[in-house]
Amino acid sequence: MSITQNLTTSISSSSSAFLAPSTFNSRSQVSFPVKRVSICKCVATPQEAETVYKTKVSRNANMGKLQAGYLFPEIARRRSAHLLKYPDAKVISLGIGDTTEPIPEVITSAMAQRSHALSTIEGYSGYGAEQGEKPLRRAIASTFYGDLGIEEDDIFVSDGAKCDISRLQIVFGSNVKMAVQDPSYPAYVDSSVIMGQTGLYQKDIEKFANIEYMRCNPENGFFPDLSSISRPDIIFFCSPNNPTGAAATREQLTQLVQYAKDNGSIIVYDSAYAMYITGDYPHSIFEIPGAKEVAIETASFSKYAGFTGVRLGWTVVPKQLLFSDGFPVAKDFNRIVCTCFNGASNISQAGGLACLSPEGLKAMQEVIGFYKENTSIIVETFDSLGFKVYGGKCAPYVWVHFPGRSSWDVFGEILEKTHVVTTPGSGFGPGGEGFVRVSAFGHRENILEACRRFKQLYK
Repeated sequence: MSITQNLTTSISSSSSAFLAPSTFNSRSQVSFPVKRVSICKCVATPQEAETVYKTKVSRNANMGKLQAGYLFPEIARRRSAHLLKYPDAKVISLGIGDTTEPIPEVITSAMAQRSHALSTIEGYSGYGAEQGEKPLRRAIASTFYGDLGIEEDDIFVSDGAKCDISRLQIVFGSNVKMAVQDPSYPAYVDSSVIMGQTGLYQKDIEKFANIEYMRCNPENGFFPDLSSISRPDIIFFCSPNNPTGAAATREQLTQLVQYAKDNGSIIVYDSAYAMYITGDYPHSIFEIPGAKEVAIETASFSKYAGFTGVRLGWTVVPKQLLFSDGFPVAKDFNRIVCTCFNGASNISQAGGLACLSPEGLKAMQEVIGFYKENTSIIVETFDSLGFKVYGGKCAPYVWVHFPGRSSWDVFGEILEKTHVVTTPGSGFGPGGEGFVRVSAFGHRENILEACRRFKQLYK
């Protein structure tokens, strides 16, 4: 039995590469035995599915421990997906804590002047001191630590506190045990994982092994029960806290310093939001007697002067802080800084020096005051809707409780129904589940519009 079949074939150029040359004539009659007629479809193999060259270098196993992506890029990814779904939506971002208001002119003019000077013989400068320019280090010491016994050579100027956290982790190495507030800024945990300080991620409890998660919640005033944790080598502590906005009292920090002394631990104190503090809360860990023997402090101009893109911060490592063998921690940190870093931009440092002038300090306080007003608007909105609201007084973050609900579900609900980006609390650790962080960094009209949408959704 034979059939005659007239074939009209359309093959893409990418598919044709898989076909050998042929003398087949589609107009001729061809006879062949068949049981049934079927259509053969030629599909091009996606390029990414092809075999590619691989090196013989093994991947860092610690990178494989990390869970999904870093929190804020993941939020950005979901925001982008939302915009593809709703291209005409006016999305308001109150998620990542990125500043929005212009840098005061007294600061930018100093950077512009330094920038223009680089085009002159007299004003040009190349590599600077890795630890930072002396006038800036001196100004930081006198402005923030004037009567606390911190000297200019205890201060290391950097491109931001986040970068210094990773440099400190290199100093500490892999054979240490970390403790972090839960919830807390995710860079502490992620950098610990990358350094090999942790075990595997335990999905059932949403924690990495070999890290002490110090639960901070409304029930304990957002200060951990230190008696309930096993001894850590390094304690990451942020006050005012990101994400909860809670500021530790003098009594609480005294307890923390004493705990570190009793256990021979080192505190890494993140004071990135200290200038937002209202009331009688310590602005620096070094206000606590004995802290110079057990603590390091990181800080930044990012949220004070709008330097999130300019990049400038500092870390204080007192001379009195020693390793167990008596070697100064500052000397090792200095070695890491000199090895991994060529110093902060000279233009950024000119801006930092301008920040600490009388006019610059006044301008920074005005910007901070603006964001604190935004915070009050957000707090009042959620209060009026009957939510339990925390933070907002000493930090530009509002910590809103949605009891019994998944943080990511609430994040998705708010984004889907209001086109407002927030941050799911569980992204800061298991202790953040059931909470959402709302940032006060935004133009006033966007803050007011977001709050109007919140009221419409949850009225």
